[in-house]
Amino acid sequence: MARPADPHARAALFAAARAEFVKKGLRGARIEDITAACGLSKGAFYLHAASKEALFGELVGEFTSAMNVLVERRIQEMERFHAEHGALEARDVAERSERYELMVEMNTEADLGTLELMWAYRDVVHVLMRGSQGTEFESLMWGLVDREVTRVAQEFQRLQADRVSRADVPPTVIGSLIVGTYVLLAQQMSQMEHKPDLAEWARSIHRLIREGSLPPRPVARKTSPRKPQARALSRPRSTSRS
Repeated sequence: MARPADPHARAALFAAARAEFVKKGLRGARIEDITAACGLSKGAFYLHAASKEALFGELVGEFTSAMNVLVERRIQEMERFHAEHGALEARDVAERSERYELMVEMNTEADLGTLELMWAYRDVVHVLMRGSQGTEFESLMWGLVDREVTRVAQEFQRLQADRVSRADVPPTVIGSLIVGTYVLLAQQMSQMEHKPDLAEWARSIHRLIREGSLPPRPVARKTSPRKPQARALSRPRSTSRS
């Protein structure tokens, strides 16, 4: 009968593997270095994973599953918002109405959830971006990025149709800008030892994105004052002396 795997050993093994993957990349990491870092034997490794690629695949699966849950929750909350409050109108944006502020709060909370997940898996995201070349995972991160760009672009296309987002920028450009910001922040997180104020990050991201994508306010046309018509100066008559 196969010996059952120790859950505490599994946690230690996965933590050591994550650190090793960040240092050396997926191809450069060695099983013996992973097990040495957590005090386990090489045989103990195979009680928990068939290979280092399979172990990393489990970590990626956890991350992508959690990300999919957040995306689906965000879509559902947006649909529920529209069902309960109706679509935003240009007047809501201009007046910063209660409905607009509810939308901002909802999206900021969703942004925070994404940042929290990225912080928890910052090492995995780092390896996907920089340490998975030559493996089956090398294009996975960019597939996720492309999917998110499409989703965000569709969201802004809807806002543009409701005239609550500026229409002079293609939705794909906005989607690329937003998702690209998250990718760069994920890279910064992988180099941090202490957790930043993610709530402030979420507020700042949302503030910059929303304020920058608002439709421009109509500018009143200035009418130049009419210049008073100058009177024609009459030359004084010359008087001839006889």
